[in-house]
Amino acid sequence: MTVQEINKAYNRIEGSLNSKELKNAFDFLQKLIYESKEYSLQDKLTELHDTYKYMLRYRVEGMRDPMQSKIYNDLMASTYELADDLKMRLLLRISSVIYFDRKRIAAYQPLQSYRVLHDELTTAVEVSDYKQVDGLQLNLFNQVWLSGRLTREELSDIRDIFADDTIPFSASCQIVSALLLGLQTCFDDEKVLLLCDAAMSGKDEVRARALIAILITLYLYHKRIGFYPAISNRLEALAERGGFVKELRTIILRFILSRETEKITQKIQNEIIPEMMKMSPKLNKKINMQDFSIDQLGDEMNPDWQNMIENSEFGNKMKEFSELQMEGADVMHSSFIHLKSFPFFSEMGNWFLPFNPHHSAFGSAFGKGSEFDNVLETMALSSFMCNSDKYSLYFSIMQLPEQHRKMMMAQFDSQAMEMIQDRKEEFMPEDKRFEYIVGQYVQDLYRFFKIHPRHLDFLDLFALKLDFHNLPQVKALLSDNESLTIIAEYYLRKGYIDDALVVYERLALSSPDNEELYQKIGYCKQMKEDVQGALEAYLHADLLNGDSKWVIRRIAGCYRALKQPEKALGYYQRYEALSPDNLSVTISIGHCHLELKNFSEALKCYFKVEYLDPESHKAWRPIAWCSFLTGKFEQARNYYGKIMGNAPSLQDMLNAGHTEWALQNVKGAINFYKMAVEADGGDFHKFMEQFTQDIPDLLSAGIEEQDIPLLLDELRYSMDGSL
Repeated sequence: MTVQEINKAYNRIEGSLNSKELKNAFDFLQKLIYESKEYSLQDKLTELHDTYKYMLRYRVEGMRDPMQSKIYNDLMASTYELADDLKMRLLLRISSVIYFDRKRIAAYQPLQSYRVLHDELTTAVEVSDYKQVDGLQLNLFNQVWLSGRLTREELSDIRDIFADDTIPFSASCQIVSALLLGLQTCFDDEKVLLLCDAAMSGKDEVRARALIAILITLYLYHKRIGFYPAISNRLEALAERGGFVKELRTIILRFILSRETEKITQKIQNEIIPEMMKMSPKLNKKINMQDFSIDQLGDEMNPDWQNMIENSEFGNKMKEFSELQMEGADVMHSSFIHLKSFPFFSEMGNWFLPFNPHHSAFGSAFGKGSEFDNVLETMALSSFMCNSDKYSLYFSIMQLPEQHRKMMMAQFDSQAMEMIQDRKEEFMPEDKRFEYIVGQYVQDLYRFFKIHPRHLDFLDLFALKLDFHNLPQVKALLSDNESLTIIAEYYLRKGYIDDALVVYERLALSSPDNEELYQKIGYCKQMKEDVQGALEAYLHADLLNGDSKWVIRRIAGCYRALKQPEKALGYYQRYEALSPDNLSVTISIGHCHLELKNFSEALKCYFKVEYLDPESHKAWRPIAWCSFLTGKFEQARNYYGKIMGNAPSLQDMLNAGHTEWALQNVKGAINFYKMAVEADGGDFHKFMEQFTQDIPDLLSAGIEEQDIPLLLDELRYSMDGSL
């Protein structure tokens, strides 16, 4: 069988189980065992099949077994696991994916127990052997990542590593990342429970990574998690810990923010950098750098070119860039995307490693008091760079020519380092520490799943929706209004309307009297072009508070969009009573009258707007057209004359032609029609589509029906110059 055939067969089995079609799953499993000749699994399948048939027989005979629910859950879980086992065996034979490549190689290498690795790590820490510490941590990562189902002894040994405060927390971090990657390849309930142990850690770095790994695993396997009550129980126990909901919320918001990374990268490459390139020659001209010598330079900026930067498009984009960075957005991805080819990153575990200024990869360059000491300490404190990028930056610095490197190091003198240490809390405030750690780890994951040389061997997590708050297992843990409101507002602010709407509707179920929720539900539906749905939400909000001008106007707009001008007019008039000087509402009232063919009332509104705001010219077009419809052709001509001198549209030219024709100025009408055709690239067919729509109005204006084809032929002759 090929890899594609194996995956297709497995997906059929998994799909049946996800739909709780256990009989179909057994049939597909039987077929796959037969085709793959993995007969060693036949007995297990037969056992599961027989158990299920006995259970069904009891039900048919009307016998109620109090253990039926547990038996069914165990059957489902065991069938999932049997399918996993079969798939993993088959892929291990032929798959070229990195996981199976490494697993085949590992099969020929001696395997140390986790207890031995733990003891060796403890010894290496005691003697400050950083190289051995780093090597053992990589061994831990690889061994956990490639492991199958762990024995009780192995689970106990890994829990001992989590609990040991004498070894670096990075060892536990590496185990957590390895569990996350391994679970992506194959589900294992015991590994999820291990992550729950890590999520109880007192170390923020370990706990943050574990919670992220749990959420991702719940997302990937949400269809089967319910068959493992031990996992649900552990999640409930986690929720009892103080601060859990806030931490969960922090992670969810960071993953929402990660959706912006590609947009930010594109903005930097396509907008900020080009604007920077444009700005450079302007600044050179303003400053004339060639005329400057060191002793002429002062501290102050020239206000002229400072203002030029601040008021430029570049200045605006940099301000936006700065705000994104302050929010925690991944603004560094584009800078480091090409700096992951150093040998350090050939080890997969190093992509997830917390930054350590004592790492052996820094070699002899690092040492207390060395020129690199301050650089590494500063990078360790930095909160806006993820761990992976900090390593990239260091290796990039090491590639600089020695002279340039020394110039850079000179900036980190003892005074600067003292200042950094004094202001350490400002670099990563204690109350923001967990948030920064989460942000950095999410960015580490983003780089791995997007740019690792073998990233295509993994499911790209960041191509998924990752709406963790909608998972059945998380809903119960994150049901407070504060958390859901924060998540919904964040979605709305970032423009993820569909996601925001789901949360707002969930909130509305528990807060049916909250008018603001219905306003936002209406807004989201309107943005999705569900005008009827938006209207219903706005009407509900209006019932709760009839004084909201914003809601009243939205209701009116929805009725207009639904071609119900009479109802729209009533709401616009309500708005006008609350805000009589709003001229845009006055124009909208005029439009409603126009659609209801109350032409004289419409004209009153339009003339009011023109009188009160003569500079805007907003009312010219509706006055001109309304004048035409009411037979005031000279008045219409007067206004179309004004419009023709003020960037007329194709429709303006068409309407001006209608007006001239109604005034029996056929030659003038043809001239305007000709302008309209030419304005649309000479496409006479498009002109005719619009002209045909206006024929009823032409007839109402007194144009004889038999004259219409004659004038159109005159126009055609005029167009080809033969008239």
